[in-house]
Amino acid sequence: MSNIKSIGDLNAKTKQSNKFETLETIKTFPEEVTKIVDVVVDDSNTIVFLSSEGKLYQTTARNYHEKLKAFENLPPMKSIASGYFHFIALSNEEKPKVYGWGESRDKQLGLNANYVGKPILIKALKEENIDQICCCGYCSFFLNKTTNILFGCGCARNGMLGKPEITEDKVEIQKLHENVANVFGGPSDHTLITKTDGKLYAFGGNMYGELGLGHKKDTFTPTQIKLEFPVEEISKIRSSYQLTSILTNDGKLYVTGSNLLTGFGSDLTEFKQYPQFKNNNTIIKDIDCGYELFAILTQDDEIWVQGKFNDIKSNNTSVIRKIQTGTNLNNDLSTYNQIKCCHQNLIFFLKSNSYLSQDLEKLLKNGYFSDCDIQDIPVHKILIETRIGKSFDLIKKYLESNCKLNEIQDLLKWIYCDEMINSKRSNEILNHFGIQNAQKTKLLTNDLKQLLFDEQTSDFKLVVKNEEDDEDDEEELYIHKFILAARSGLFLNMFQNIEENFQKVKDYSGKSLETIELLISFLYTDELPITADTDQEFIKEEFEDIVEYYQLNPIIPMMDIFEKCSKK
Repeated sequence: MSNIKSIGDLNAKTKQSNKFETLETIKTFPEEVTKIVDVVVDDSNTIVFLSSEGKLYQTTARNYHEKLKAFENLPPMKSIASGYFHFIALSNEEKPKVYGWGESRDKQLGLNANYVGKPILIKALKEENIDQICCCGYCSFFLNKTTNILFGCGCARNGMLGKPEITEDKVEIQKLHENVANVFGGPSDHTLITKTDGKLYAFGGNMYGELGLGHKKDTFTPTQIKLEFPVEEISKIRSSYQLTSILTNDGKLYVTGSNLLTGFGSDLTEFKQYPQFKNNNTIIKDIDCGYELFAILTQDDEIWVQGKFNDIKSNNTSVIRKIQTGTNLNNDLSTYNQIKCCHQNLIFFLKSNSYLSQDLEKLLKNGYFSDCDIQDIPVHKILIETRIGKSFDLIKKYLESNCKLNEIQDLLKWIYCDEMINSKRSNEILNHFGIQNAQKTKLLTNDLKQLLFDEQTSDFKLVVKNEEDDEDDEEELYIHKFILAARSGLFLNMFQNIEENFQKVKDYSGKSLETIELLISFLYTDELPITADTDQEFIKEEFEDIVEYYQLNPIIPMMDIFEKCSKK
């Protein structure tokens, strides 16, 4: 079942009304594609989808294919980005490679060609360890997070590459900036970066004040932006050609740029909190920008848009408006946490599961170390009880007496994966057990935190060597076999090959007790207990080895773990 939905006009037929009664689940992917992890769109409404298998699918909004076929002869991809008329993708290999396609008249692909129809390897970067890719307008950026060097190519006009000494308009791939931690773009002529000094910088076109620097002059060197909040609070940055928006970790929205999109009624040259949501305690879940469209998804599952959306002839595009989508919208959107703009006529919604939910889904399918069943489906008693908060016998009796098999399967999908297929019926069942608004009040990660190192519910002990004060000692950590087996290939093999009466096993990784405790914490919660006082370099170095040694399932990129957990 696809995890992507759309609202608007999938066939790009212009409508004069922006009232839509239903969200459409996109069903044009091959049967084996069960999850889309990203979608990007260029300014001609060419759409590229990235699947969980790392395959790329391309179509156009104006001529949407009935059945999408993946690009062939490519390695699995882990990320994609789009400019005005070009795309780049980063492979999911031990040493990632960059591929590009689309227009390259401004050298935005770093290739000696004006147009490339299918993804081809960008050879100029094949010796570099690129970790992050980004596009803005007619430019492409490639970041090596080990050396913190930002490479780039494309149009150099208006400071789009952030280099004042560049005199030519079209630039091949070259080193642009050092000490760069992250890079952010969008359908725009400007770019933002954070540096290793922990500050936010901007460069490029600034006709509307979209750089947030207090003026409207183009900027040819990265210039620091003054913010009302710490840079560490930034969750996401998205830009259009006349706007820059920042979403913070606590769901607040800040913007700068044109009055057509900022909602202030006048142009801004500095970041200000978006007025529509400033004083009503609205929490923003996600944001995205099209070329002339700004879209917002709130925690209450409301969709707000500003700019052109399915009403191209409208003269009222500067007014933010809530999309009216019928009474079932909230239930449809409650599990969706990403919003993606397709220029003027289409918005996508993505449901992105955590690493934890992906792994436990495999556990549900395979039934490893199950200790009971519901309707002959192997399940894990302690997980069922923790998620629903009632005794297993009571839960089993009610489900088997009052629910159809497919309804039980749907509920188990929520218990193991935080995902509701039939949200109306699943919520009815959970309401019976006293759980209201489960998708917001009962998160999988929060429930599993209750089981972390819990002696009363654990079924196994992991013995770890503890070296303190020059004395060898051993510590026993209380664990749950099914959780560790779901998340680690090493633990799965270990538990499958020991005798049933064994109640504990020794850890032979050679890692310290502190490191193993961090690993177990991550396996249960998808989080690392990182605080301001934590030695983050120590954690980063330790996890580079431990991810591979314990065969995290799937092999999760260490940088993804560290960046994700550093935001907690």
